[in-house]
Amino acid sequence: MRHGKKFNHLGRKAAHRKSMLSNMACSLIEHKRIKTTLAKAKSLRVYIEPLITKSKNDTTHSRRIVFSYLKQKNAVTELFGDISNKIADRPGGYTRIIKLGNRLGDNAQMALIELVDYNELYFTDKPKKKKTRRRGGAKSASTTKVLEVAENVEVVNENSPKVKVSAENVETTEEKFEEVKVDEIIEEKIETNSIEQPHEGQKKEEESTEEKIETESTEESQKKQKESEKKEDSNEPSLEEKED
Repeated sequence: MRHGKKFNHLGRKAAHRKSMLSNMACSLIEHKRIKTTLAKAKSLRVYIEPLITKSKNDTTHSRRIVFSYLKQKNAVTELFGDISNKIADRPGGYTRIIKLGNRLGDNAQMALIELVDYNELYFTDKPKKKKTRRRGGAKSASTTKVLEVAENVEVVNENSPKVKVSAENVETTEEKFEEVKVDEIIEEKIETNSIEQPHEGQKKEEESTEEKIETESTEESQKKQKESEKKEDSNEPSLEEKED
């Protein structure tokens, strides 16, 4: 047990530990996120964040200091180029550590370390999406115009749902929900018109039923008259009874 232990030695000698952290820092600069153990990720954060702060001041002296730690020209140019522009307004905390599950082989706790400004999932300054509702709420000028066009629709023929629209009010719109509203209004008008104005076959059937009802009513009235006449004849006395 090491008392007074200042930092995690990661089970390595000083030279091995420094070269490992240098390679990991170069990989993080190149790929913007790497997966490693939690202990290495914490050590890498302490190692790389002062170097990122140095990259804000793009001078020959700061480049030489960073190169003495990283020892790779491509990583130094990337750090002083794209990364320094991204983190220019950030006053620290350039990396994020996300804990993952344990590794199967030795059950070591894994983690993901990444540069904060390169993960777009956590951005809070995203433009808010406009919420559109199909029914209710304030209607825009285009929706009101489309609804006016739909109200002016007239059904031309009863059997074929052809549509007549006034040419002055017609304007094309790109929003789908407006087209759906127009279609719904046209279908409602066609249905109501079909209910109010029956087809020719229905009209003929109704006329034939009315004629049948009239003939039946006349026949019944004639039968009633005949029966009443018969009753009167039976109730009248005969001539012989009158003489007596």
